[in-house]
Amino acid sequence: MDRTNPYEVAFAAFLRERRVGFVPVDEAKRSQLDPVPIKSPDFVVVGPGSARLVVDVKGRRFPGGSPAQPRMVWQNWSTTDDITGLHAWAERFGPGYRGVLVFVYRITPPYALPPETLDAWSYRQVQYLFRAVDVRDYRQHMRTRSPRWGTVHLATADFRKLVRPFSAFLTDAPTRNPSEKVIECQSECDA
Repeated sequence: MDRTNPYEVAFAAFLRERRVGFVPVDEAKRSQLDPVPIKSPDFVVVGPGSARLVVDVKGRRFPGGSPAQPRMVWQNWSTTDDITGLHAWAERFGPGYRGVLVFVYRITPPYALPPETLDAWSYRQVQYLFRAVDVRDYRQHMRTRSPRWGTVHLATADFRKLVRPFSAFLTDAPTRNPSEKVIECQSECDA
């Protein structure tokens, strides 16, 4: 966990308020996994029941772009190092652990989420939305975004199909109600 990263700090506060057990991981140095250095996760989360998560937090703003030209896009990009590392750590922790990418969206004014939105949360006068994707699903559907920067993303349709409120991953078997609105978005939204 990077204590200077407001998205990771907000996520830790979100977990603390909900009394969810977690261990922040010091990201100052790459960890060793076998003989190869690999990107560390941000958190190890122990939820109610048997939920065991290895988490990498991705901080994003909604909408993106500039205030003069906002982009109504739920960004979901990551790096291949993030995906590889998260998957490897979840495998190493063993059965019952899942790698999860948590997208922490900072909702910027004048936009605001309805109060009933699952996992919408205000912290230090900023509204956040917590959404997550299992890293195995992400790996299966990811597309190259930038070969030069080593980034990948999910197409809009895949993201909408795979993303869930983060709290769904705290149950033993996360499921999604098909009628549930996971992300409210105007028609011009893209990934």
